[in-house]
Amino acid sequence: MSESGYTLNEIMTVAAARLLRNGQVCFVGIGLPSAVANLARLSHAPELVLIYESGTIGAKPDVLPLSIGDGELAETADAVVAVPEIFRYWLQAGRVDIGFLGAAQIDRHANINTTVIGPYDRPKTRLPGAGGAPEIAAAAGEVFIILRQSKRTFVDQLDFITSAGHLTGGDSRARSGARGRGPQVIVTDLGILRPDPESKELVMTSLHPGVTADQARAATGWKLRVADRPEVTEPPRPEELELLRALHARTARAHGAAPAEG
Repeated sequence: MSESGYTLNEIMTVAAARLLRNGQVCFVGIGLPSAVANLARLSHAPELVLIYESGTIGAKPDVLPLSIGDGELAETADAVVAVPEIFRYWLQAGRVDIGFLGAAQIDRHANINTTVIGPYDRPKTRLPGAGGAPEIAAAAGEVFIILRQSKRTFVDQLDFITSAGHLTGGDSRARSGARGRGPQVIVTDLGILRPDPESKELVMTSLHPGVTADQARAATGWKLRVADRPEVTEPPRPEELELLRALHARTARAHGAAPAEG
């Protein structure tokens, strides 16, 4: 807990939630992306339409789902459709504004690894895998990514590219045939990064209060570019913290676990 009364996880979640707009259609990943999207829905974007990979459209969970198959999603959704319809009619047809994803590793061009750490045939760690993330990354109008920033997560070279970001930079994504604009915002526990308009290399454009550019560089596995005058993220407001903490507390009670941090 910082002297200001919030954790780095909380400012990361709140900062990411503020990026979502009322009325947008958001394809949501489980974990941090789900916390972000539901905080936005409970605060400034009540008409944010949440889509989960299991086929739920307009889900309004009272607690955070354990997985895409959590009954809470189906029980609170406006509709439940077949998984192929979610991808073919909604995602691939251009009806999803934002794909909100997490990651285990990311590189300077916002390519994502959620498959393995280490060599593919003899990995040190097997990760959850792709799921629908590659399709979301390729076809959503824009992609937002949230993850904690360290040299283990922000790496110079991915062990495996699960989901394409801006590939090798420049116009390589467009030439690949991917339909969406790709990752436009990466939110971490240190700040916010956006791709350079030309090179598509990630640039730290905002730092959270108390975080320095040198700290961000030290937590990155490549020579991180930082804006000449990075913005300072607005701290979480009391009402935002109240909503987020209440959401985590409800979730903990429902699942019989200790409340999550942020």
